[in-house]
Amino acid sequence: MSIKTLIIEDNENNMYLISFLLQNNGHDVSQAYDGQDGVSLAKSVHPDLILLDIQLPKMNGYEVALELRKDESLKNVPIVAITSYAMPGDQEKALSAGCSGYIKKPINPDTFLGEIESYLDKK
Repeated sequence: MSIKTLIIEDNENNMYLISFLLQNNGHDVSQAYDGQDGVSLAKSVHPDLILLDIQLPKMNGYEVALELRKDESLKNVPIVAITSYAMPGDQEKALSAGCSGYIKKPINPDTFLGEIESYLDKK
């Protein structure tokens, strides 16, 4: 069974790498390049997992997470922040906005899949 994963990321290189890793490991990937499109796409595709950058155009990742958590059908979908924001308090801010977890960029291709799929196990 394919895992429906939504990636909300504005950097094309990051989007390519994350999509490549996921698609080669059985994920059905949807992509959004800004926060507004990410919210709309999440509501239409009903993903099993959402990977969310924090620095996004139109709506930042914190706003996206807060908006997605208002939707009853997305309330229990794991949202994992994947971000270069690594200052003290950033992880807590992401979690309090509704993210289920937090992974720092740059991602490690060798461990990334295991990291994100652990959030599916908690679902």
